[in-house]
Amino acid sequence: MIFKPSEIKTIRTRLRLTQAELARRAGVTQAYIAKIEAGEADPRLSTIERISKALEDAMPKAQRASIREIMSSPLIYVRPSEKVAQAVQLMRTHDVSQLPVLEGGIQVGSITDGTLVKNMASVDDLQKLMDKTVGEIMEGPLPTVGEDADVETAYRLLEHEPAVLVVSHGRAAGIVTKADLFKLAGPLRKQ
Repeated sequence: MIFKPSEIKTIRTRLRLTQAELARRAGVTQAYIAKIEAGEADPRLSTIERISKALEDAMPKAQRASIREIMSSPLIYVRPSEKVAQAVQLMRTHDVSQLPVLEGGIQVGSITDGTLVKNMASVDDLQKLMDKTVGEIMEGPLPTVGEDADVETAYRLLEHEPAVLVVSHGRAAGIVTKADLFKLAGPLRKQ
């Protein structure tokens, strides 16, 4: 995987590497790493590749896992023609806070608990909302990644999105939420 120069500091600090340690691993100087992180240097692709490789090698095995290993599948979804009440029931039954909206296996939008709350706040009669179709209130599609994408990609996307849809051969295959990332933590120790 190749990281953008603007991502290097965030990933390095998440891995608890010093600039000097990253520089040693990548075969560059600490001063050059500092300049890249400050946006004062525009490194060549070969340098970015070496730095990216050093960062990837420093990642715990869990962070190098593929999305396929942590995604939730089979995918729970709704169609745009289904009633909002059906979407709410699915969310309750499966204890999820978001659903992709699929038409013929292709994502056309999404519905989240936030979508529902926003719409509830704007109606006088809750039953009218429940009788609407999902297509009438859905929001934009969730970001998508291939099933071989690495978990670091999911980290970056989930900082700003409620979920990531995983696609295989052009079709929705699973979903990754923030809760799925905890699968990488293993059993938690009692304090």
